[in-house]
Formats: sequence, structure tokens, C-alpha cells
Amino acid sequence: MEKRRVKVIGGGFAGCEAAWQLARRGIEVELYEMKPKVYSPAHSSENLCELVCSNSFKAMRLESAAGMMKAEMKMLGSLCVDCAEKTAVPAGGALAVDREAFSRLVTERISSEKLITVIREEVREIPGGNVIIAAGPLAGEALSADISRLCGGALSFFDAAAPIVTADSIDYEKTFLQSRYDRGEPDDYINCSLSKEEYEIFYDALVSAESAEKHEFDKRKDVYEGCMPIEVMASRGHDTIRFGPMKPAGLSDPKTGRRPWANLQLRKENVEGTMYNLVGFQTNLKFGEQKRVFSLIPALRNAEYVRYGVMHRNTFIDSPRLLSSDFSFRKREDLFFAGQITGVEGYMESAMSGILAGINAANRLDGAGVFVPPETTICGALARYVSDESIKNFQPMGAAFGLLPPLENRIRDKKERYSALSKRGLGDLDKMLHNQRAAN
Repeated sequence: MEKRRVKVIGGGFAGCEAAWQLARRGIEVELYEMKPKVYSPAHSSENLCELVCSNSFKAMRLESAAGMMKAEMKMLGSLCVDCAEKTAVPAGGALAVDREAFSRLVTERISSEKLITVIREEVREIPGGNVIIAAGPLAGEALSADISRLCGGALSFFDAAAPIVTADSIDYEKTFLQSRYDRGEPDDYINCSLSKEEYEIFYDALVSAESAEKHEFDKRKDVYEGCMPIEVMASRGHDTIRFGPMKPAGLSDPKTGRRPWANLQLRKENVEGTMYNLVGFQTNLKFGEQKRVFSLIPALRNAEYVRYGVMHRNTFIDSPRLLSSDFSFRKREDLFFAGQITGVEGYMESAMSGILAGINAANRLDGAGVFVPPETTICGALARYVSDESIKNFQPMGAAFGLLPPLENRIRDKKERYSALSKRGLGDLDKMLHNQRAAN
């Protein structure tokens, strides 16, 4: 008989949530955390769930994707949301915490759970048996190398990602469909053309925009080779990006019958076509600056961003090729991954993946079925995103309404639409959990 014990590697948000869910289901957990014996460049505290960036977990209102996801997590028994609410500091409509009090409370809750044994040592290779790897984006070098071998090659080093916008926020009056030189299908790309005057305004704003700060360990000179930020490329010459990401070559705007002066192409981010990627627009601009500057492109004046562009060191596996929607490794059913290493982005997103990995690891041991929340929930949509084999150029993703299937009836008002999406998803999850409880 298989022993009801699981090893969880990593004491961050995902690892603690996974361990908590397992213990709640009567399963023994060995939670491995390499601190204080070994610290990554970003960490300094011995406590579990250490915050290394902002102390904010984003909005709490249900009309936001972040707030909707936290509401779903509470329904699933989240440890991190509960501890965050108990250590919250004033932050308007956001859930922000006293970072030291939060980490200390999580550590106390985990350490006082009789079924969880915290082991303070570095794991250098993937153990056998029932395992959840929640080692985060800065896993130790030896473990990263072993994960790389398991996954069939180098891990993805997340140096750059372009922004993603929702399909229904694009101004299609300012676009046309065409593949460059008519190669491929006409609707492979949405083209956002700019006149010379529009380009001049956009260019001036781009080269003067403010960039985000980077961690010391993100400042290596070789980090961004092959994925230069659009603003850095633009600074090298007035027309540099017109011969790069904004080149109009091979295109003809049917409204004018001529080639645009400059052109941005948008590419589908998912098979449903609800999200589009700004091709070649990797950027390190501050989020507010991205919205301001990119909104100067006529087709994107009212764009809603699913994800802003980011550039920093991060390590993640090619999840769509490797993981199932329950976060299990396809080629080894007793192995699960959770956290940013799976391609979910953000503190609470990492915690959410840990919840689902923990629940499903427990279900496997108990002979129960796979648990994946409905596709109308943020949790369920993210679980499906990281395991969607149709995604060819996988990049990390956080909570976003653009991941959800559209409503049956289009609602034009954004706040009302988001409220309806939230109500639908939370209702679907409540029904699912109610049916499960009734079946047991």
C-alpha cells in the first residue's frame, strides 16, 4: 500500500499552500525549505512565504480578476489569503500586508500543524515518491539542473515578455487583417497602422518614458540578448523600430491602398482569440507608462491589458508540453509542480497553484478524481492556460479576465461586465464544491 506522505520542495506561497491542503486531508507532509542554510539573491528572512517585492496582493473587489481569484481561493481554504487578511495594512481597495507579520504568521501556522514537518535543508535533486516541486523562480542551481534534465532541456529563462490585450478592447476601425507578404492565413495577425504623424508622437513618448527598476541580480549585461526592450531599440535611432517590430514591409492597408508608415502586429495569445500579444514589444517600462505610451497607437487607445510587458530573471518549465491541468507531470503521475515555476505569475497566483497541486496530490493518494475548478473561474482558467498545448510561445500569466470565456450576452460597460464574470465564476465554483460535498 502506497504511503500517505508527500514531499513538498519549497517553503514559499505555493509550497505552503500545497502542504496545508495535504494536511487538511490527513496526509503527512515533509516541507523542505533551504533557508537559512542557503539563501537565494532575493531572500533574507528565515521565515516561510517571504515577500521579496511588493507587499500588495492586488485588489480585493470582486470586479477585479485579482479579487475574484482571492474569493475563489477562500472558498478552497487558502492559508495565504487567511493570513494576509489577519496581517493586512491600509491600502485602499487592495490587500496589502505587514510583510514580516504575514511571513511570521504563515510560518507559525505551518509549524504548528502536526502533520507537517518542516525540514531546513537544500534539495539538490528531485526525490522519488509523491512530490510537489514548488521551488519558485530562483531554485538552487543543482535542483534547477535536475528539473531541466527531467523536462528534456534548458528551462525557460523569462527575460522578456510583451504586453497582452483583450480582443474586445481593440479598435478594429483602426486595423486590418493581413500576414506579412500574405504568408499564412489573413487573420493570423491584426495590423495596427500608424501614419507618419502618429508615429512621431508615439516615438517621442516611447523614448522619454520611465523604465521600471530591476533587482541587482537582474542587471547582468547578458540578460536581454535577443530580446531587446522596445524602448532601448527605439533609443538607438529614430527609425530603428520601423525596421524592426514596427516594420510595414510586406503589408498594404486596404483603407489607403498603401503601405503604412509604421505598423504594430497583434498575434493571438490563445486559440479562442480572446487575447492578443503585441508582437516584438518586449519592454521594461513601468506599467502606467506602458498604458500611456502604447495607447498612442490608434488601435490601442482604449486597450485593456491582460498582462503588461515585463523583463526580469525568472525560471519556468514549458508547462503546456509537460503538465496536466491538475499541475501533475504528464510523464510521472506522482510528481506535481506548483508556483511560478509553472508559469503562473504573482504571489497569489503561485499560492493558488499550490492549492490545486495539493488537492490533486491528495486526491491521487485517496483514489479520488482530478479537481480543476470550472473554466469560468480565474483558478480554473489559469490551470488550463498553463496546460494548454495549443500555446506555442508560452510566457507566464497572472490573474486576468481575458482568460475567461466570454459572457453569453455582451456587456459594454467594463465594470458591469467584470461583475458579471465574477458572479458567474464564483457561482459555478460554489455549485461544484456543493456537488462534491453532497457526493461524499
